This record gives sequence, structure tokens and C-alpha cells, in this order.
Amino acid sequence: MKIFNTRLSTLSDTQKAQLAEQYQADDYLLLDFDTRQHSRFRAITVSGEAVGIDLPRTGVLKGDDVLINAADELMQVIAKPQAVTKVTADDDFLLMKGAYHLGNRHVPLMFDHSFAQGEAGYALYFENDHVLAQMLENLGLHIESTSVPFEPETGAYQTGQGHSHGHSHSHAHSHSDSHSHKESHDHSHSHGHQHSHSHHDALVGRSNDG
Repeated sequence: MKIFNTRLSTLSDTQKAQLAEQYQADDYLLLDFDTRQHSRFRAITVSGEAVGIDLPRTGVLKGDDVLINAADELMQVIAKPQAVTKVTADDDFLLMKGAYHLGNRHVPLMFDHSFAQGEAGYALYFENDHVLAQMLENLGLHIESTSVPFEPETGAYQTGQGHSHGHSHSHAHSHSDSHSHKESHDHSHSHGHQHSHSHHDALVGRSNDG
């Protein structure tokens, strides 16, 4: 089994071409947020090949991260669409208020700024939690179930890890429909939402097949 243990920060033209070929052959990883939080795990490529990930504990894997192994083989990670809750509001102040209450509970949040019919729109996304959804509805926010690649904000003090992709990133591959496994992560209202992440000292048996 191939083991990928290093992230690439820059890619050569040759490596970019190689990744494009691998994508056409389904030789890439489609991983949900929970899996991408681990530094060591076993995964299955879209084409069905088992690979191992063994990285330093340097933050969450993000969609479009590229890994390399000792044989200079590459593996691209793409964020898998998953069941999440979308939060919108009639005015930006109310949405900001909702973000405050979610952040106060240490809930991983993805922020999105999109444009529809020429008007700016803002939205929050978090992993499904009916208690949090009810709280937001009580505050007057709009709640909607959806499925998108979940890329929440990371700590502001983690250099290079603080950007949010938002759901508008399609990775230029239009894979979101063909691999839209609507997984329901009904987290209990424990306020932790798995922030402790031990990263496991053994490979986590996760697969792309859900």
C-alpha cells in the first residue's frame, strides 16, 4: 500500500499535468471533513485503491491539498460533499449574531460569500446539529439542509490554515454531483464537535465509499 507522508506547497508544471491525468483516472481521494482532520488514516481512492496517509500533525487537510510519497508519487485530496446545515438571514447583522452564538459553542463554521442576480449573499455552514439549528431559528435565522464540500475556518493563529474555500469551489472538475454522498453527521450538542482530535496512532479505517 502506498503511504503519502508529505504535503506539497508548490507544484511544477509536470506535477500539475500528472494530477490532471490522475483525476481522469479517478486516482484521487474524496474525503469528508471528519476524515481530513486526522493526520494518520487509511483511505480508498475514487478508483478503489487503498492508500495510507501519515502526515505530521500540522492542521486539517483541505480540498486541493496535494500529497507526495518517498517514490515521488502524488495524491490529490478533494473535499467530499456532505450533509450540512446552511444558515442565512434577512440582514447581515442577524447573521453575524448567529455566527457569534455558534462560535461561542466552538462549532466549526464555513463562511460563504456568493452573488445571486447581482446581489451579494452571505451564508454560514455547519455540520448537522438539530439543537443548534433550533437555536438559530429561534433567533430568526433561516435554516436549510444541503450537501456541499465542507471547508470550515481554522484557527486565526494557524499560519497558512486560515482560508475558507466556501462551497463555490468546484475544483474545476464538476465532481460534486457524481460523488454527492449525503452523509448525516448528527453531532450531539456537546460544544466540542471533536476539537480534541487525537489523530490516532494507528491508521483510521476510513474509505471514500462512506
